[in-house]
Amino acid sequence: MVNKNSHVPIYIQIEEALKQSIFLGEYQVGEAIPSERDLSNRFNVSRMTVRQAITNLVSNGMLFREKGRGTFVSTPKLEQPLNGLTSFTEDMRARGMTPSSKIIKFEIQIPPFDVARELMMEEGEKVYFMVRIRNADNKPMAIERTYIPVAVFPDLNAKLLSGSLYRLVEEQYGLTIGNAIQQMEASHVAKEDSKYLLLEPTAVVLIIKRTSFLSDGKPFELVRSAYRADRYKFISEIQR
Repeated sequence: MVNKNSHVPIYIQIEEALKQSIFLGEYQVGEAIPSERDLSNRFNVSRMTVRQAITNLVSNGMLFREKGRGTFVSTPKLEQPLNGLTSFTEDMRARGMTPSSKIIKFEIQIPPFDVARELMMEEGEKVYFMVRIRNADNKPMAIERTYIPVAVFPDLNAKLLSGSLYRLVEEQYGLTIGNAIQQMEASHVAKEDSKYLLLEPTAVVLIIKRTSFLSDGKPFELVRSAYRADRYKFISEIQR
C-alpha cells in the first residue's frame, strides 16, 4: 500500500513498489504486469497516478509497452564499459551471449565529404559502405552504418565482414589497433531503423559515432550506430 501522508509523491511510491516486485521475481522478464485499472484498485489511487509510475519505468527501460497487449517486464540492459576498446562481438561473447550480424547493404562508393574528412582520405578515394543489424541471442541490439577505406583493405567482401571487424584486422591482416574516438547522444529512432530494431517510431536510441585508428594513427573505420536504449547502457568509471 502507499502512504498518502508521506512527503514522497504517490506515483514514486508506486514506481518503487513495482520495482521491488520485479526484483523479487513477482513479475518475470517478458511477463505482463497488472493493468492500470488493477493497479489503481490495488493501491487505491487514480489510474493517472498509476500511469505516471508506469511511464517512468518504461522511460528507464524496466518495462515496455505493446499496443493492444499491455505493459511487460523488459530484459535487463546490457552494461558496456566505456574504458576499453572492444568490438560488439567481443562484448556479447564476454557476457555469454551469442552475437550475430545481418548485412542488409554492402557496396563500394565515394563517401560523403564529412566521412572522407574523418577517415583522412584523398578526393576520389572510395570506401566500403555497409549497413548491418547487430543481434545478441537473435534479438536486435543495434543497427550500424560503417565506412572502411578501400585503400587500407583492398580485398574485403561482405562475407569477411559478417563477424568482428577488429578480429579481422588483427588476425587476418596482422595489423594493430590503437585507439578510437567515440561520441554518444540520445535521439529518437529514425523511421527506417525502427523496423529493423523492432521499435515504436517514438522510441529513443543511443547514437554512437566511433572512428577507429591503427597503431600508426591511420583511421580504418568510421561507424555510426543506433543502439536500443531499452537493452543497452554505457558505464564510465571516473577517478580523481
